[in-house]
Amino acid sequence: MKAVYYEGFGPARDVLTHGDMPDPIPAAGEVVVRLQATGVNPSDVKSRGGVSLATAMPFPRIIPHSDGAGVIEAVGAGVDTARVGERVWIWNAQWQRAFGTAAELLAIPSEHAVRLPDTTSFDEGACFGIPAMTAWYALYRDGPIDGQTVLVTGGAGTVGRYACQMAALGGARVITTVSSAEKAAHAGAEEWVNYRDTDVTQAVMDMTDGAGVDRIVDVDFGANQAASVPLIKPRGVIAAYASAAVREPALNFYPLMFKNVTLHMLIVYQLDAATRRLGEAQLTDWLEAGKLSHAVVPGGSLADMAHAHEMVEAGEKLGTVVVEV
Repeated sequence: MKAVYYEGFGPARDVLTHGDMPDPIPAAGEVVVRLQATGVNPSDVKSRGGVSLATAMPFPRIIPHSDGAGVIEAVGAGVDTARVGERVWIWNAQWQRAFGTAAELLAIPSEHAVRLPDTTSFDEGACFGIPAMTAWYALYRDGPIDGQTVLVTGGAGTVGRYACQMAALGGARVITTVSSAEKAAHAGAEEWVNYRDTDVTQAVMDMTDGAGVDRIVDVDFGANQAASVPLIKPRGVIAAYASAAVREPALNFYPLMFKNVTLHMLIVYQLDAATRRLGEAQLTDWLEAGKLSHAVVPGGSLADMAHAHEMVEAGEKLGTVVVEV
């Protein structure tokens, strides 16, 4: 099979190789998927560049990317043979594993290959997994959100955009922060605040008649904590999936404690199996009903992978870079 891989950290054009690899054979409980598309998440780019938490290559050779979509071509022992030919979306492919979705073929545990409705394209399926599951878990971990007010910080990002959609589908009022009118339109939320030229705390308080919000889906906990503390209601939840600007934030403990606030630091790689099944079922229902829109940015073919990684690093495109396999 053809694949893209790297054997050391570094710039995309220096370390990414497009070459031949042996075809995978499914172990017990696994399926082999013939991939049609692979999604490039920011976490994939950071891992390849050596700027994630890993201080050394965890494997001698790595095929990157967690998200992808394709068709099951073979199954291992213990997997229903009826799955052969099934369209699937894949997430979590490269968590603690050497080989991800930047390849023609992938062997992966069967439960990580989720049925992809016929109404969803492979490109859409490839941009879906990690960001969509992150958005769902950040919103619904603590139960229904019907009637709540949800603040989504960074609504133009991939997770934020899905969170805006999913919060509205759950019956919540959605407010998001963005840096421009263009990004507000991309986020799709009717109520938004430009955090570059507006006091977010004051604006959201005005929008909610001083009540604040029930839940914050937060793209940068440390940078946003000063605004989050006065905005979150008593017994509210702050669900944060990153803190890039301030990697070791000092916690404003007592104001949060006296509001009985729940701080939820999340990473979907660590979801338990039962929670994964709940999320996959809800996401599949929304896909089948055509209730989610996706922002696919074409990234070329496998041979163009270095450029695709550079597109993500540049941060100039709204959406998820998807490479055709």
